[in-house]
Amino acid sequence: MRRALLLLALAALPLMACGGADDEPVVYAASSLKGVLPGLPAADGVAFSFAGSDSLAEQIRAGAPADALVAASPREPDALAADGLCAAPVAFATNTLALIVPAAAAAVGSVDDLRRGGPWTLAVGAPSVPIGAYAREALSALGADDALDRNAVSDEPDAAGVVAKVALGSADAGIAYATDAAASDRVVAIPLPAGAQPAVHYAACAVIRDGAPSAAGAAFVAALLEPQAQDALAAAGFGRAP
Repeated sequence: MRRALLLLALAALPLMACGGADDEPVVYAASSLKGVLPGLPAADGVAFSFAGSDSLAEQIRAGAPADALVAASPREPDALAADGLCAAPVAFATNTLALIVPAAAAAVGSVDDLRRGGPWTLAVGAPSVPIGAYAREALSALGADDALDRNAVSDEPDAAGVVAKVALGSADAGIAYATDAAASDRVVAIPLPAGAQPAVHYAACAVIRDGAPSAAGAAFVAALLEPQAQDALAAAGFGRAP
């Protein structure tokens, strides 16, 4: 049933998610990059589809017409490359995590609260998406694994979902990328200790199409390492290519 639903969704992608003509390069990208990728010089004439990296990778496996995958973790591009579905991935940026709380009122005031019980609620990404995997690494490093069972109220499909949950007051706190927190005036970011920060690396790969890496996808991936793109990512709060 899940496969059938996915194939139905893919049939609508060229009209709904990508929104481009057949000859437009199509880039599937992590939702945390939505505020920066469309403004890059290499984005001219590119159609973007933003979602959770795992969902985008699954769509590519099912035959979606993507030229490149730009993910918030090397995991998805590496797995696609291992299966011959994309070219060798390229790491192009880094990020950090933050504990976020609503700007209007906060039931959680510090990272220490994650280790304590209480009536507050926590939004995290699903384990299969990068932000969810990274959040679980951070909670483990903080000695706050219990917060997942005790306080978590949702497993969001992408990073944008975590921020939206907290911004709307549907959760008292969340663990999100620092860049997403900085882009929202409805949440406040509380930095995590350096020892609790996982290594957050973004990676991209050109999708194999018709037996070879998409030329348009390869060009876009290469452009992510160009000085203009690196400067734009840095201005948005991302770390430069590792």
